[in-house]
Amino acid sequence: MDHRLLLYFTTLVDKGTFTQAAKALHISQPSLSSAIKKLEDNMGLSLFERSTRKISLTREGEILYKESNKLLNHFEHVQKEMTRLKNEGPLELKIGTIESVKFWLPKVIVTYRESNPEVHIKLLEVLGLRQVETALQNYKIHLAITNQHFENDEILTVPIYKENLVALFPKGHRLQHIQAISINDLEEEEFIICKEGFQTRQDILNAFRKTGINPNIHFEIERFETACSLVEEGLGITIVPENYIKSINHSAFSYKRITNANLSRTVYIACLKNRYLPPVIEQFINITNDFFEKSIYND
Repeated sequence: MDHRLLLYFTTLVDKGTFTQAAKALHISQPSLSSAIKKLEDNMGLSLFERSTRKISLTREGEILYKESNKLLNHFEHVQKEMTRLKNEGPLELKIGTIESVKFWLPKVIVTYRESNPEVHIKLLEVLGLRQVETALQNYKIHLAITNQHFENDEILTVPIYKENLVALFPKGHRLQHIQAISINDLEEEEFIICKEGFQTRQDILNAFRKTGINPNIHFEIERFETACSLVEEGLGITIVPENYIKSINHSAFSYKRITNANLSRTVYIACLKNRYLPPVIEQFINITNDFFEKSIYND
């Protein structure tokens, strides 16, 4: 498939007229018309509705437009990556992260830097499902460390560890000294939970649903840090990853596992299936996997 023809096709759709598209492409209108006809002839399909004066795609044209954008985006990325590798070498690693990586990611980076001291590492916080998908598909990050469950055939997820979710209370809370707590004990509590689009929210709500009760939600947040601050001020309780609590000063809180719910989450490395990843990035993935195969954190 001719990359140039796909570029002409998507530009015509984006600009809406042959005049504007030809101007953007720095070619003549007859040349653009000829290119579009050649693309349709090559495919044996009509890509545009001829019954209207404005640019309107057929169903086949809509599919090609969507897939062409992906191909062109990938082509541009690979082209830039090859140029950068030629001029600079593999010097950059961009990782999307969730909050709880603070308890282990620095340890992995120390090991990684021993063999790759020249690599510039960018850590970008990407939390919700759509954020992660967009960052991966738009090449903003090479990979994501996430607990999101994807229903997207373009994204590969590799599980690296499981972590328990625990109930978090302010000091002096009535449940602080109860040896074993259940979901039912939390029914009347003012509850703090992640907003829509976060996998942890779905995991927690599913656990409540299985017991036939609804949490008394008072606050919806994005970051566990915010939830902890609200708990510290006595504004409610929350459920967070146990490893996250272990990685911060929790003198203002107490936390307990919940006995009648299998509350845990899986953390993955996620990346695009068909994206070229330089060897230094594959090495980071391997070092991370090795860390958790040997790690006490992997329960």
